[in-house]
Amino acid sequence: MPKGPRLWLLWGVVAFFLTFALLLLYALWLLGPTGKEATVRIPRGTTGAEAARILEEAGLLRSGYLFSAYLRFSGRAKRLIPGVYRLQGEGAFRLARALTGGERPLTVTLTFPEGMRAVDYAERLARAGLDGEGFLRLVESPGALKPPYVEGRGLEGYLFPATYPFDLLATPEEVLRAMLRRFEAELTPPVRRLLEERGLSVHAWVTLASIVQVEAGSEGEMPKIAGVFLNRLERGMPLQADPTVAYALGKALPELSRPAGDFAVDSPYNTYRYPGLPPGPIANPGRAALVAVLNPVRADGRGRPYLYFFHARGRLFLNVDYEGHLRDLARYRYASP
Repeated sequence: MPKGPRLWLLWGVVAFFLTFALLLLYALWLLGPTGKEATVRIPRGTTGAEAARILEEAGLLRSGYLFSAYLRFSGRAKRLIPGVYRLQGEGAFRLARALTGGERPLTVTLTFPEGMRAVDYAERLARAGLDGEGFLRLVESPGALKPPYVEGRGLEGYLFPATYPFDLLATPEEVLRAMLRRFEAELTPPVRRLLEERGLSVHAWVTLASIVQVEAGSEGEMPKIAGVFLNRLERGMPLQADPTVAYALGKALPELSRPAGDFAVDSPYNTYRYPGLPPGPIANPGRAALVAVLNPVRADGRGRPYLYFFHARGRLFLNVDYEGHLRDLARYRYASP
């Protein structure tokens, strides 16, 4: 049986390994599963230490310090993928894999309908947790993001209506670039040739399409309404489009009131007071409205140009002269059904 110093040495070795085992078990416990679930946000440029703190505060880790050390020594700290994650506290090693490509960040899919304004799109972005206010500021003052064919200051009209998937960390610049890329997909070589043949700039095309979009009750009406407006522009007649007045006042179309003097507003967007197209688009038109402007229906079966239209009883009524327009208004809009 060992005696003296040999006994003390043996006990020392046993104590060392026991302490080491206890420390190892404690470290593994600190790095082990917590059983919690949380949504965490890992911003762009987050360091390993910052990511560890975020996970620890969310209850997904017991020791952010040990997790940070693991990220650093494993080289994963430089491979963190920013985003919003829904994670389980399944242990440090699985969390590290999740944040470095093992799990996709959460996204949101947003649909932006035709005929809405930039302010409406900004509200949808804000409801989804994205920076709607920043997006609207960028639309109004895009700086270097403004394409060369945009003649106005802002990008109203060029925010192509579609369904987009966005990362939950998407910046206003990223959102705007996605919409502009989608708009430019409509500017195909055949479309550019048609614009040249019709004598329309991209800006005039989009501006007129935005009015057609809001005026029409259906896609089938769009070529006819586009034809009326193009005929009136050719003759120097005012467009007299109600949606342009609504845009000038920042109102929805049903809110317009003649008794309140809305149609007398002194704005270049008021096409009752000022001839020609307004300074820019009044909404964001979709493909059907854009195509309608390029392929309008401008005349009746006898070749007479349409110059007037109105909606009544769920129908679009077209006329080639003012007398016929007044007659049909009295018959179909103002007469008792």
